[in-house]
Amino acid sequence: THTKGCLLSCTTNQFIHTDYGPWTRTCLTLVLQSQGHVAHVFQATALCQYLEGHNEELRLQDAKVLEIGAGPGLVSIVASILGAQVTATDLPDVLGNLQYNLLRNTLKRTAHLPEVKELVWGEQLEQNFPRSAFYYDYVLASDVVYHHYFLDKLLATMMHLSHPGTVLLWANKFRFSTDYEFLDKFKQVFDVTLLAEYPESSVKLFKGILKWD
Repeated sequence: THTKGCLLSCTTNQFIHTDYGPWTRTCLTLVLQSQGHVAHVFQATALCQYLEGHNEELRLQDAKVLEIGAGPGLVSIVASILGAQVTATDLPDVLGNLQYNLLRNTLKRTAHLPEVKELVWGEQLEQNFPRSAFYYDYVLASDVVYHHYFLDKLLATMMHLSHPGTVLLWANKFRFSTDYEFLDKFKQVFDVTLLAEYPESSVKLFKGILKWD
C-alpha cells in the first residue's frame, strides 16, 4: 500500500515493514499481535507523516511525548527517530510486544531510548501519572476511538495528561456514530483544529489544546 512519503507492506506472518522517506534511510519492522494492529498501523501512518512533514515546526527534538494506545508502536518509533523523548503506553497484555518493537527499531538510532509504561484509560491516573511530576509537550493518539465502551475514560485520560502548553495530536478513522459523538465531546473540552483529512481512508487528524477557562 502506497501513501505519501511512506511504503507499507503487510505479510501473512504478522510482520509489517515500513520504509519512511529520507530521514531514516532504513526499514522499520514491526511484529503485530493481531489483525487489529494492522488497521492501527494504517491509521497511525497519517500521524507519522504529519510528524515527519512538520518536524521543525513541532520542535520534536528533545520534546517530551506520550503516546496513548501505542499498539505495535509505529508512532512512538517515528517520534523517537525524530528526536523526541517518548513514553509509549498501552494495556499490560501488549507491553511486551510494544517493548520489542521499540527496541528493535530505535536502538542505536535515536538520541533518547523510548520508555514503555502501562496505561489503562481512566484508571489510577493520578497515582501512575501524577500531574505534579509528569509534563508532556505532546500527547499522541491514533486509532483509539472505535466501537468500544471506554470513550469517556479515554477522554478523561486525554484531559489528565494535558497541561497548559500540551498539544494533543489525534488521528482516527471515522466509521461509527460513536466516533462523531466522541469528537463532539472532545470539542467541548479541547480547542480543536482539523490538521489533515484523508477521504480515501476516512482518516482525520486533529490538534487539540485543553481549554483552561
